[in-house]
Amino acid sequence: MDVVTTTATPTTPARTRRSAVVAACLAVSVASLAGVLGLWAVFVDTEQGQLVDAAAVEGAVYGQTELWRMAERVLDVVSVSAIAVVLVVAVGIAVVRRRWELAVQVALVMGGANLTTQVLKYLVLPRPDHGVNTGSAENTLPSGHTTAATSIAVVLLLVVPARMRPLVAAVGAAYAAATGVSTLVGQWHRPSDVLAAVLVVLAWTAATCALTASWPPRPGPDVDGPPPTPRLQGGTLGALWTVALLAGAGAVAALARTWQAVPGAGTRSELLWAYGGGVLGTVAACAATFATALALRHAAGRRLRSA
Repeated sequence: MDVVTTTATPTTPARTRRSAVVAACLAVSVASLAGVLGLWAVFVDTEQGQLVDAAAVEGAVYGQTELWRMAERVLDVVSVSAIAVVLVVAVGIAVVRRRWELAVQVALVMGGANLTTQVLKYLVLPRPDHGVNTGSAENTLPSGHTTAATSIAVVLLLVVPARMRPLVAAVGAAYAAATGVSTLVGQWHRPSDVLAAVLVVLAWTAATCALTASWPPRPGPDVDGPPPTPRLQGGTLGALWTVALLAGAGAVAALARTWQAVPGAGTRSELLWAYGGGVLGTVAACAATFATALALRHAAGRRLRSA
């Protein structure tokens, strides 16, 4: 009997690594977009969710006078001119480093995230009228200010040399969180708006990291420069994930309490629980987003070095 043998095309380790990184990036991007829709479905499309968000907004009035003095300064940084300046600086860094693909990715993240937020907010996602009158009657998810601030920090993370990324990730997470919390302090946005904005930016960041991993590697020296030390990289990731997990656990506990209390959550204590849950959720989302962005960008850079 004749035996027919089939010879499989060998898969090189480099191709395997590239496929794994690209798949991970795309999975994060899809999951982030699903998270945005999930936030809308829970906190905007349902009466219970709108009441929880409303309680957080009402809780922001306590201590607002002092906090707003700081929050207003943070929000003043986010403007069209600030986005333009950062875009020019980030593209300039990419050009100086002769990393043309990074220049393209900067434009994609900055333009894609901010455009997606506006399209979702004004054209795609409605806000049903459930009789909850706190805040705008129009849909405000995702938050434009938080999207702008987070995308500003992310594009810098994408273009700086590898050894600087852990520092940029930590500072970027703090800046994005400060902006998101400031919109809560000023009662400009509901907590779900802020979380959705962060996820929109993460979706575009992960997609561009997939592009980095897919980009043909260059021959010669390491295009990303010397990598950060394992201690710095691991320490930054560990710190960001620790903050994300602790703050996230606090947010879940606080908002779960509010979910059970509404529509009767009218006392100062209950409103502060809701407000605190929104603040902790913002901190958790920003820390997790920048930890993920740092890990994905590092993985894409390693793929370039080892390909």
